Amino acid sequence: MLESINLPISCNFSRFPHLKPSRKAQSLSQPRNLTLVQSRAPLPFLKPDRIILGNNKSQFLKHEKKGLFHVCRSSLNNPDPDKTEIQEEGRDWTSSVLLFALWGALLYYCFNLAPDQTPTQDLYFLKKLLNLKGDDGFRMNQILVGLWYIMGLWPVVYAMLLLPTGRSKTQAWPFVVFSFFGGVYALLPYFALWNPPSPPVSESELRQWPFNVLESKVTAGATLVAGLGLILYALVGNAGDWKEFYQYFRESKFIHVTSLDFCLLSAFAPFWVYNDMTGRKWFDKGRWLLPVSVVPFLGPSLYLLLRPALSETTAPTDSSASSSDPSQ
Repeated sequence: MLESINLPISCNFSRFPHLKPSRKAQSLSQPRNLTLVQSRAPLPFLKPDRIILGNNKSQFLKHEKKGLFHVCRSSLNNPDPDKTEIQEEGRDWTSSVLLFALWGALLYYCFNLAPDQTPTQDLYFLKKLLNLKGDDGFRMNQILVGLWYIMGLWPVVYAMLLLPTGRSKTQAWPFVVFSFFGGVYALLPYFALWNPPSPPVSESELRQWPFNVLESKVTAGATLVAGLGLILYALVGNAGDWKEFYQYFRESKFIHVTSLDFCLLSAFAPFWVYNDMTGRKWFDKGRWLLPVSVVPFLGPSLYLLLRPALSETTAPTDSSASSSDPSQ
């Protein structure tokens, strides 16, 4: 019964012509060319009453055969489907594999090889830093206190770098949220899955949460001032604080892993600064900030304060987006 039925295939057409059944039975294993379809819809890429020939199916439909079924993918909105397919299938996964290997090695090191000689002291420090323990006369190391609070600012910096211009098919916001608790150990999987180019952000999105906060100069300025104050607080401590902190680093898993987290966040930041800079088409004017971004925390925070707004560089306007919509 299926052999005597001729099915029309069409994409985004408002009217179908009357088709007569074929006289000759066609086998599913030998598909014929697409049936002629007459379009009367006012599409921008077709003139009225233009005939679409089935022989030119590579221009409109990508036809694949898998067993007895045929998969048709519309490419009407894709100006160069062959190039897109090659770009998706020809992705180099070397960097992703290396980043996943680094992530696995770091987790193994933190859980199995990092020093863990003072677990009771680590729990005490954690309660003191979370204000779960009252004043008992013990003076906390100022470097440790500064490091603890500045680790809470790093996710804000990475959110301002990743969400506007570092987005990908994989959503970035879950990794950014978990980075408030896991730091770089939560961000590394996203670094491995990230696949440029990032999708554009419209002006309407920039006026909504969270982009209106992440693009704000107030947020960038507050982050820079808070980080600068914490670094100065750690540096002006007693001379014995550095020697004491080094001893903690060698014995405490909590302080050892946190210090490693800070170093890795500082190491990855210049790349995302460069990515954000090129995404805003500001590389020619802001390239001098690339070496500055190597300075831990302060360099990326200064860039966030000086960078131009995304709406002034690459964000498409809503009016232009609506005028180019084929449905209008």
